[in-house]
Amino acid sequence: MHLGDVAVCDVDGRLIASAGDPGRFLFARSCMKPIQATVSLGAIRDERLPDREVAIMCASHNGEPVHVGTVRAVLERAGLDATALRNPPGWPLDPESMARAQQKHRELHNCSGKHAGMLLACVRAGWDTTTYLKPGHPLQRRIRRAVLRAADLDVVEVGVDGCGVPVHAMPLSSMATIYARLSTPERLGELGPSVDRAVRAMRAEPYLVGGRDRNDTDLMAATDDVVAKSGAEALECAVSLASGLGVAVKIADGGFRAGGPALIRVMRAIDAITADQEHSLARHARPAVMGGGRQVGELVADFDIVPGS
Repeated sequence: MHLGDVAVCDVDGRLIASAGDPGRFLFARSCMKPIQATVSLGAIRDERLPDREVAIMCASHNGEPVHVGTVRAVLERAGLDATALRNPPGWPLDPESMARAQQKHRELHNCSGKHAGMLLACVRAGWDTTTYLKPGHPLQRRIRRAVLRAADLDVVEVGVDGCGVPVHAMPLSSMATIYARLSTPERLGELGPSVDRAVRAMRAEPYLVGGRDRNDTDLMAATDDVVAKSGAEALECAVSLASGLGVAVKIADGGFRAGGPALIRVMRAIDAITADQEHSLARHARPAVMGGGRQVGELVADFDIVPGS
């Protein structure tokens, strides 16, 4: 049974290790947010944003109060409010916040931080704020060029993501390459300073990137040099800034519960995390299987990666 695919690449795009099909073609979904935020930051230029506001631009957040407040802060900086957001209204991903929410709101959608950052970029650059979702908008054209450069591709297929922005399709190994290159922003030319800014903010404010009980947030919080980002349909990406190895993991059926265990197993296999760090991430590495209100087992990732060719 084919359960998923793994690609581990270095900053030159070489396939270092893999499992399954590292060439699997897929949409990058929310794992592209660090690059999308990088382009927004480039358009915002020299404005000194707090780490938390940059991190929320890279986020698929839980919709907790701290996330919603930070989204609103970005919008206020742009002189806008939530009516300017073009993402759909949403519910919080966090169960506690969901229980308190009375109705859907655009700020609650997990992609609202990315959209707020795009709006701020449009205001600062003098671009239209009502059409920023369109592939031909100046911001989206810049994002496409940045994706091609970071992935070393000549072309990407473009679709529509769940939040309405253009979404890019590419091989899984290209996603691993993009994440590897987050460790060497100087190699990305004019994108470099903004890439560095996004990476530093994600490291400084991991809770803003996801939130309570999120594996990307907890993986970054447990380590000194990992940047991680989860995407829809169980796409998980990460980079060890020290080694420059980028990782992309895709669970075949899109089941989120397998994404954390698989990513953590790969990160341990490439020595991006220690045994103690893996142990501290046990709730993500070996999530409990419940039955009758009690734990009756655990979900374990059991696969090996093999050297790339």
